Amino acid sequence: MRNILSQAGVHGLYAQTGEELGVSGWLRIDQDMIDRFADLTRDHAFIHVDPERARETPFGGTIAHGFLVMSLLPVFEQEIVDLFPANIAWGLNYGLDRLRFTAPVPSGSRVRGRFTLASVAETSPGQHRITLHVIVEREGEERPALVADWIILVAEQPA
Repeated sequence: MRNILSQAGVHGLYAQTGEELGVSGWLRIDQDMIDRFADLTRDHAFIHVDPERARETPFGGTIAHGFLVMSLLPVFEQEIVDLFPANIAWGLNYGLDRLRFTAPVPSGSRVRGRFTLASVAETSPGQHRITLHVIVEREGEERPALVADWIILVAEQPA
């Protein structure tokens, strides 16, 4: 795991703007994961949970919920970067900009996250907005499953 908030703190990030931070390992999205997500969200649309009926669609089978794919962003991020080392007092999700589900993820597919540091901005003394450009890639496919700008707020530990 890469600690992008080193001893230089958030201010050290400014020089890394535009750099790719890393690519996570592959993660399989199987039908069990899709079914458990459907139960949690109460989204039991047949395209996600009924393999026989979904086989008749252009997708040829069930596909993962877009929001399931989106919910994996922290899994991928934590594998490649440490956004909250000891010199950070707190951090929280602020939101996503330009989120697009650009291609379906069939059950059984493997996906991974690719992260680029898009921007860093001081929002108030000691507090910063970090924007990560995220692409969720599908193994063996050219078109990604998801593209978004993920915004995270962090506050530095007082000196």
